Amino acid sequence: MAKLTVEIVTPEKRILSVQADEAVVPGGRGLFGVRPGHTPFLSLMEPGPLTLIDGGRRESYFVAGGFVEVGNDKVLVLADAAEPVAGIDVESARRRMTEAQERLKGLSAEDARFELEQATVRREAARIGAAGMGRG
Repeated sequence: MAKLTVEIVTPEKRILSVQADEAVVPGGRGLFGVRPGHTPFLSLMEPGPLTLIDGGRRESYFVAGGFVEVGNDKVLVLADAAEPVAGIDVESARRRMTEAQERLKGLSAEDARFELEQATVRREAARIGAAGMGRG
């Protein structure tokens, strides 16, 4: 049976390069699955869980957004940041999210920092959600 080659790369380093039966990716319009033979395409990624399925084994990573390119049985994930779900420090993520929410209270939508703080809230909420998925 054909396999996918899945690579997760961040600006700092290659996180992994593995073979898998399927990849479930957090696309700009929701989760989508990729299996061998999938039509080539390029998609934006939102912060969320990226799950690799090989046989009966599932392995999940958190990606902080970026792009994914699919073609020729290869899934290239160009992530802003990525980490194994099992390594997420949920308490630190909650603290960062709460701090960003507090900073947002003092900002107007026109403030240059407003969008940055909103992105922090979305990213940390997605990390917390991914950690819950990967551990439950």
